[in-house]
Amino acid sequence: MVESLLNSGDTAWVLISTVLVLLMSIPGIAFFYGGLAKKKNVLNTMFLTLIAFAVVSIIWVIYGYPFAFGETINGLIGYPTNLLMTGLGIDSLSGSIPSLAFVAFQLTFAGLTAALISGAVIGRMKFSAWFAFIIIWISVVYIPIAHWVWGGGWLMQLGALDFAGGTVVHISSGVSALALVLLLGARKDKALLPHNLGYSVLGAAFLWFGWMGFNGGSALSAGGLASSALLVSNIAAAAGLVAWVCIDTIKEGKPTVLGAISGAIAGLVGITPAAGFVDVGGALVIGIGASIVSYLAITYLKPKLGYDDALDVFGIHGISGMWGAIATGIFAIPAIGGVAGLLTGNPSQIVIQLVAVIATIVYAFVITIIIAKIIDWTIGLRVSDKDELEGLDTHLHEESGYRL
Repeated sequence: MVESLLNSGDTAWVLISTVLVLLMSIPGIAFFYGGLAKKKNVLNTMFLTLIAFAVVSIIWVIYGYPFAFGETINGLIGYPTNLLMTGLGIDSLSGSIPSLAFVAFQLTFAGLTAALISGAVIGRMKFSAWFAFIIIWISVVYIPIAHWVWGGGWLMQLGALDFAGGTVVHISSGVSALALVLLLGARKDKALLPHNLGYSVLGAAFLWFGWMGFNGGSALSAGGLASSALLVSNIAAAAGLVAWVCIDTIKEGKPTVLGAISGAIAGLVGITPAAGFVDVGGALVIGIGASIVSYLAITYLKPKLGYDDALDVFGIHGISGMWGAIATGIFAIPAIGGVAGLLTGNPSQIVIQLVAVIATIVYAFVITIIIAKIIDWTIGLRVSDKDELEGLDTHLHEESGYRL
């Protein structure tokens, strides 16, 4: 048995990556979503991100991490041996890094995932309902899925590939957002009129920047794998941005800033599960494909089905997450992640990836519906019509984003 030894370089990279992922939520998602919201809801939109990340941070160290990464119980959930971080001292190691560094890194993933859902419900969900939803959702949706895929659970045992969160983060948040808005109902004013696209560009920049730690840090070491993951992540984002701009130009006759940043985020979502398994060629196809499938979902699927996903959490995170997870099974090459995909002679990996995608979709959707129904039956999901029409910044917070 080889004894684990602390590697200061690996530790430094994971700590830096943890801060980078933190920047994705605060201020990344806050600015990205806040800029897309109407002026009367900008503070409330940002607040949903802040409170989600804070609540999940507390839950993660009390019981979230132990259940997600504890020794598996029948492949379904972890055995909680480290509640409140008991037994994890400053000298405890997870591979070549301190266990507490790994806890902190995974905490930012959990907080980010919960915050992503908020974009679907802005301007119409009660604070009490959102607060209760986050507590329950992170406990019964995110934590079990994280264990299945990363903590030694049944999907990990099956051989499902998810380097940094295609299923765990993006499919789970996107599908849950869809389930939540189906019960919450449409906004009174469904027009998307971003009040400050500059905020959203800034948020997208923070997301792009932080995503290098999100994907690169998932290597948990400062070496070739992290370098490759970082490079292909950037390439996928760039390809996604250019692809969406081209689609906008062809379909609408002009490029749009909103389309550009949407394409970049779609590309980053698509490459997330594949970042540690594909090369630059695979990243280009994944980034372009992510823009195409997300554009089609937002432009055609959303109007056809009639759901009101305000900021297209399902259209970008859910759909591109599904594409990325499946594409991982196509483009994975053994020279990078040690696993072959369809194009390198292992067609069975596609089947495994499909199982992971379908399992995540079904579980996240069904459980989120149950959670939302319980909350609606008890404290109610939705604000009053008057509060919604006049804006939640004033009625919920008694504050204003602007005093000009």
